[in-house]
Amino acid sequence: MIQFILKRLAVAIPTLLVLIVVSFFLMKMAPGNPFAGEKTVPQSVLDNIYARYGLDKPEWQQLAEYIYNVVFRFDFGPSFQYRDRTVNDIIAQGFPVTFTYGAWAFVAASVIGIALGVVAAVRQNSWADYLSVGFSIGAQVVPNFVMAPILVLVFTLWLRWLPGGGWNGGHWSNVVLPVVALATSYFANIARITRSSMLEVLGSNYIRTARAKGLPGWKVIFGHALRPALLPVVSYLGPVFVGMVTGSVVIDLYFSTGGIGQAFVNSALNRDYSTILGITILLGALTITANLVVDVLYAWIDPKIEL
Repeated sequence: MIQFILKRLAVAIPTLLVLIVVSFFLMKMAPGNPFAGEKTVPQSVLDNIYARYGLDKPEWQQLAEYIYNVVFRFDFGPSFQYRDRTVNDIIAQGFPVTFTYGAWAFVAASVIGIALGVVAAVRQNSWADYLSVGFSIGAQVVPNFVMAPILVLVFTLWLRWLPGGGWNGGHWSNVVLPVVALATSYFANIARITRSSMLEVLGSNYIRTARAKGLPGWKVIFGHALRPALLPVVSYLGPVFVGMVTGSVVIDLYFSTGGIGQAFVNSALNRDYSTILGITILLGALTITANLVVDVLYAWIDPKIEL
């Protein structure tokens, strides 16, 4: 297993370096000027600003210094729009918020989705199957930008049970609505994949053999069928986890959480290229890490994959 992890790390590290290089040059190719506003800025002022941020150096030197700062110092540099803040400050402020409600949404979507999928597969063509599938389809067809205002309308304006916005230090009452709005569309896909995979596994020969030996139904399901049925689910959970914990623009805007998704949009509108680049690299690093974890889980669930 250790050798398996080292092989995946040997692929992940160069991938991250390629991501940094490609993102860096894409930012350089982007039109516009982060320091130009409605008024024309004199060239002498722009030259001083470029010198302040090291943009007057050759691009290869800028790239080399940026890679060194990111890899060895974990420093994404200063923000081009907020003079008193760095990109690290912006990420440090928004990412914990997004990670909190994203992690809870991931747990809720995984547990509910897998449970619904297993029930639907075990009770195929029964009322439980129809109810689980119908509930999943209903959640899937309502995207989070529709679910979010509906939740605010019902639970904030009508029932007055939960606040419709703000973060309040991560109090549970402020976390519930973002978690529900973010998890609904994801658990529907998880339930659908779990059901399809579980039905395929339940039709396998070794499952019929286990039942023929007289094993209890719960032992057949949880001891023999569930583990191999989770393989396609695990592959889907990797990008789902990244998508949840790195932020949703809709969730941040509707609930005013102050997460990293809103910071990403604001940096794009303000042409704060250093912040865009830093958040992009963070998302890429989390994606690579999630894929590494998925590969390890694959090898743990099915040791034949190591071959």
